[in-house]
Amino acid sequence: METENPFGATPPIEPAPAGSIVVGHDGSKGAQLALEMAVELAGQLALPVVVARAWSIVTAPKPAQWTSGYVPPFEEFAAAVKEEMERDARPVAEKFPGVGISYSPVHAPPLKSLVAISHDARMLVVGTRGRGGLKGMLLGSVSEQCVRHAACPVLVVRPRD
Repeated sequence: METENPFGATPPIEPAPAGSIVVGHDGSKGAQLALEMAVELAGQLALPVVVARAWSIVTAPKPAQWTSGYVPPFEEFAAAVKEEMERDARPVAEKFPGVGISYSPVHAPPLKSLVAISHDARMLVVGTRGRGGLKGMLLGSVSEQCVRHAACPVLVVRPRD
């Protein structure tokens, strides 16, 4: 089921620049590991990185202007998501200052957004939420579907422990 924008038409999902490395980042520990790997690879290959995050009104951080009874404009939610992405990526970006990093918050389901954004990319990098034991050997649903549906190679980064 597609997520609809209650504020009007959902903008089309724009692919990342051809040859870039796209990394899916949902704010989780696994996504942070994927970001570190993506930026490190991008530095070695002299490629730009596009950090992508799928979001909905439910998952978005509250915009600065949010108050009870007031629903900020859609653009403020998108800006709040981008600010959170930049904050999450800052420690990694500081470790690799020579790597160009851009951010793509997308109001769409995760699989749809990651496949669309990475269409022309050199690689899509995603994390997995390992659960340890037998379950830890399984891919998460989004990472598994990215492997199946992405038009570019997909690297699934797992925790090393």
